[in-house]
Amino acid sequence: MPSDYLERILNARVYDVAQETPLELAPNLSRRLQNQLFLKREDMQSVFSFKLRGAYNKMAQLPPDLLAQGVIAASAGNHAQGVALGAHRLGTRAYIVMPVTTPQVKINAVQARGGAVILHGETYDDAYTYACQLATEKGLTFVHPFDDPDVIAGQGTIGMEILRQYQKPIHAIFVAIGGGGLISGIAAYVKRLRPEIKMIGVEPLDSDAMYQSLKAGERVRLPQVGLFADGVAVRQVGAETFRLCQQYVDDIVRVGTDDTCAAIKDMFEDTRSIVEPAGALAIAGAKAYVEQTGIEHQTLIAVACGANMNFDRLRFVAERAELGEQREAIFAVTIPEKPGSLRQFCDCLGKRNLTEFNYRIADQTEAHIFVGVQVENRADAAQLVESFESFGLKTLDLTDDELTKLHLRHMVGGKSPLAHHELLYRFEFPERPGALMKFVASMSPDWNISLFHYRNNGSDYGRILVGMQVPPHEMSQWQAFLETLGYRYWDENHNPAYHLFLA
Repeated sequence: MPSDYLERILNARVYDVAQETPLELAPNLSRRLQNQLFLKREDMQSVFSFKLRGAYNKMAQLPPDLLAQGVIAASAGNHAQGVALGAHRLGTRAYIVMPVTTPQVKINAVQARGGAVILHGETYDDAYTYACQLATEKGLTFVHPFDDPDVIAGQGTIGMEILRQYQKPIHAIFVAIGGGGLISGIAAYVKRLRPEIKMIGVEPLDSDAMYQSLKAGERVRLPQVGLFADGVAVRQVGAETFRLCQQYVDDIVRVGTDDTCAAIKDMFEDTRSIVEPAGALAIAGAKAYVEQTGIEHQTLIAVACGANMNFDRLRFVAERAELGEQREAIFAVTIPEKPGSLRQFCDCLGKRNLTEFNYRIADQTEAHIFVGVQVENRADAAQLVESFESFGLKTLDLTDDELTKLHLRHMVGGKSPLAHHELLYRFEFPERPGALMKFVASMSPDWNISLFHYRNNGSDYGRILVGMQVPPHEMSQWQAFLETLGYRYWDENHNPAYHLFLA
């Protein structure tokens, strides 16, 4: 049984490489949640993650002869950088085993901090097994990412800092859980000194190994894990971390991908910093907890534990954040294929902003529209469905459908044999309520829209692509419509991409 964790944490050696990170109030989130929410900014560490605390403490506690022989770890992420940096500072060699699928940017980051990278296996489990084998063969010390008392104690210094930085009443501290090292260390310290503070873990719905283990009363190995929050994508929690979580963790909140994306956006709006998905989990959990419990006027703390975000993920995050906040709803709406139907559809929308509108003529009797709408909440979305249905417009709510959100929204359209006398134009208009209605109201009631694509890009100007069926003898009226509309436009009828994919 490990010695007392309070003593281990007080004696932990972390500040040779780690800094005491700020505890900052999140003003916008606090107002929205009607509670004080503070962020523990572990994303501000030199390796943009808390991981260097535990890794360095483990190595710093080693006898000199073992330290001199070198250390080894298995990781494709933040732990790898922490081990490499700590070993370099302590003057020893660090070997990091990574799966062969590891992105080059992560390999470069470890090498830049002095780590020797060994690529082996397709998965983390393959890399872990090989690292343990090399540790035995070469006499190296294995630095576990979470299931080690010295690693846990190093992470526990975050709890020590929180209680020193905020000495007033705290209702709960929210911590992301992967293998459990971070929450185990923080909880072991906090519960010894302030047992009234709730310790609440946060896990993704598709990587909830600790939740499943606590529920079963024993460690559960997940058959597979989701990879969006890759920093916590762990199939089985540690034996020691499981024991500590059984003893100290009050509850676990599970959140979805959209909730995590919304939390990344919330963090950016309050701090102008971008955290990785695992780094935003605690914020998402705090929001979910407030919604579930209805608490008000309490002090909550969320540990923002990492900021190693891949830049190419930001588009996906931005796309899903509005859904996570329940500020966007996605529908498939069926309207009659006849002039005037689109105007009736716009009447149902009222003053709500469109975020997306996709349509391609395909049937002579019915038009199927893919539409995204800004809503206040899920109740507002339900009310909009009722409004569509009351006008006889069949409506399918696709807001929670993953196939739609990931793929179908980008695949609406194609060539159509019904698009006779089609003109293709791009338009740019002020991004404000009523802009689409002005467009629809200005066009001749005899013209038929055969294609429509719009997506809100968060800018001052909206951009739409429109296919319009205009009889040849009405081209002068069409030109007059373009001139009086007042929107910038571009004629795309000779665009080769149009003729390849749409015409």
